[in-house]
Order: sequence, then structure tokens, then C-alpha cells
Amino acid sequence: MSQEAKDKILANIRRHTRHQEPHPDLEHFKATRYEDKVAQFIKITEAVGGKVVQVKPEDELGTIIRSLYPEAERFISDLTLSPLVCTSPRDASSAIEMNGTDVTVTTSPLGVCENACVWVEQTEEWRAQFFIAENLIIILDRANLVHNMHEAYQRVKGFNPQTPFSGFISGPSKTADIEQSLVMGAHGARGLTVLLR
Repeated sequence: MSQEAKDKILANIRRHTRHQEPHPDLEHFKATRYEDKVAQFIKITEAVGGKVVQVKPEDELGTIIRSLYPEAERFISDLTLSPLVCTSPRDASSAIEMNGTDVTVTTSPLGVCENACVWVEQTEEWRAQFFIAENLIIILDRANLVHNMHEAYQRVKGFNPQTPFSGFISGPSKTADIEQSLVMGAHGARGLTVLLR
């Protein structure tokens, strides 16, 4: 579909969207707050099938990642994670070239304690990097933990609106059928680890 056709469709939608509801006033809303944000984030991350590894700012993240995934051979990241050798997602000419990735490593500017959601943004070429790898590692500063989704959405408003893709991820990919058979990794990473520094 051409850009001109897309623009025409969007213009028609905007022209026919007359009624808009204002955002609710949440100024006096009493959202959930936690005494210990780190403990809550860890508890919920583990409850949804992920894991949290607490690290110090001076720790060698590449060494920690290697110890977590000693059998992994293929890493994707734009970060320098010595002694790991990572392929940049920018080097892929298509998302399919990232198939077979053992571990993708990225950073997050935001984590939510009530549901262990972590915000990811596509700053690299392919959004598939978050879903195609067997394991996803997200590096998150504990100073960027918020109590609840209300706080999270206030923070997200200040992020770059031009980012091609962004969203919340909570734990590894999971799905279940009618017989309640849980399958990990059906639509994304089988494992998710947050390195909390």
C-alpha cells in the first residue's frame, strides 16, 4: 500500500471521528502503592514466570549474562557487554535474520511494580528482537520503578512519540489452551530476566 493511500485512509478516519471523550481526572485517584517497590517487582516478576537478578552498577553485565546463559551462542544487542560478542539488530537486513537468537539484551526506562511490566522501545531497526530470541534480558535501573500503571502512563507521556514501536512486556511469552495447558514461548521469548541495578 502506498503512503498516499495510507494518508488518505487516515485522513478519512480523522474526518469521521467527531466525538472524543476527555481523559478521566485521576488527580485524586488512590492507586496502589508499595512499601518496598523492589521486593514487589521481584515477587510479581517471578509470579508471571520471569526472574530478576539484582546487580550493582559496577558489575560486569556481560559476565553475569554469560553465567545465566552459559550454553547461549548468539546474542543480539546494541550494548557493549564484554566479554560477550553481540550482533547489533541494525546489522540485520530483515527480521528473519535474527531467527535462532539465543539471547536479546536491551534496556528499559520504566518498570511497574503492580504487574511486573517493563517498557521496551524499538530504538533499533527491528522490533522482532524482543520476540524472536529464546530469552530476553532487560536491564532496568531500580530508580525507574513506579508503583502502578497510573504512574507508568504519566511517565510514558514524556517518552519519544516518534518511536516506531513501544510497549509493555511482563514475563516470558505464555499462552494456554482450553485444557489449561500452559505453553511458554509461543509468541515470544521463553524466558525473561530483568537485571535490576
